[in-house]
Amino acid sequence: MKYEPHPTVQILVWIMLALLVQRLQGFALLLTCVALILLALKLCAVQMLSLIKRTRWILVVLLFIYAYTTPGGAVLSQFGIWSPTWEGLSDGATQLGRLLSVLAGLAILLTLLSQSRLISGLYSLMYPLRWFGLSRERFAVRLALTLENAESAMRDTASDWRMTIGDALKPNRSGTSHIELDVRAFGLIDVLVLLASVVLMIGVWR
Repeated sequence: MKYEPHPTVQILVWIMLALLVQRLQGFALLLTCVALILLALKLCAVQMLSLIKRTRWILVVLLFIYAYTTPGGAVLSQFGIWSPTWEGLSDGATQLGRLLSVLAGLAILLTLLSQSRLISGLYSLMYPLRWFGLSRERFAVRLALTLENAESAMRDTASDWRMTIGDALKPNRSGTSHIELDVRAFGLIDVLVLLASVVLMIGVWR
């Protein structure tokens, strides 16, 4: 029987990955980033390229901020204070590697999980809300409606972006009042995967 990870496990592994790459640098970060990007391009090239396209200006601005605000040796000495620094480029490249790693992991996650399974995973993840008297069922319904509106807005090709944003913020009028969640118990392999991920993260953060 083919093993299919629990949706909550997949979400938690991605969260741990996002935390893990914050501690990586140098060759370890480069290897992790390249491996994740190649895997994402193999599994979900369209999703990965779409995420990079939507965040391209964030990536460029991030690199420029580090390059021009981090003290160090000037790359172009003839430009003086107007030159980026080697240290800034190094720090900026490190942050770009971390961000690209997280984006690649997110692209993989969104490909492996359908919208219903993603909501189911977050529903299970929100179990502690019950301890505070909050309804995770309401959270799941609101999330489903939000994703539905967001997906509809992203498909809208209208040239007026203000109208697009306004439509996305309008209350849902489709009449959707309930959703079905495929909630299942954690298996032994799920627990082992989580334990291995925790051990790996602790080992890197120590």
